[in-house]
Amino acid sequence: MTSPQASNSLVTDHLFDAEGFAPLPPASGFFQSRVVTPLVSLLRMGASPRRLAWSLAVGAVIGINPIVGSTTLLSLGVAFVARLNLIASQIANHLCFPIQLALVLVYLRAGEILFRTGPPPLAASDLIHMMRTHPWATTQILWTWEWHAIVVWLLAGLVVTPLLAAALHPILRRLLLKLHHQPAAN
Repeated sequence: MTSPQASNSLVTDHLFDAEGFAPLPPASGFFQSRVVTPLVSLLRMGASPRRLAWSLAVGAVIGINPIVGSTTLLSLGVAFVARLNLIASQIANHLCFPIQLALVLVYLRAGEILFRTGPPPLAASDLIHMMRTHPWATTQILWTWEWHAIVVWLLAGLVVTPLLAAALHPILRRLLLKLHHQPAAN
């Protein structure tokens, strides 16, 4: 006699193709046929639910790095090298932009604590004045705090990325099963 988990695995495994996807049901309405189905098809292109979970996780973690303006190219590069879904990683990356802005100061502060450097020596008004008069010197002064923030982000990313991918995988698998089992509307 097979256990419920084993029989569930047998039932769900045959629903997925070689890449791990269930075929999409026929579209059942304007929004479903014009938005949902094309988007899901685009996201699924060449990626299993596991690879799609990793694509989203990598895109999200890169999307919260402390260097504002670097995420698009960095996410594209990492997703391309790792053979992840470029579109999924970019979607997650861009959705994380508000979080990135909120975390920049957190990363800077955590870097100060980790490396025991103290806060940057400039007030905001002094910083603006220095950037106008001595941009290279200001960049050199600020780089210390920025690379400390990058180290904190990398350490956090090493932990968060696999956890996020592991959490997303079953959700994506269930979502695809749900899409597969939707009855077609006439």
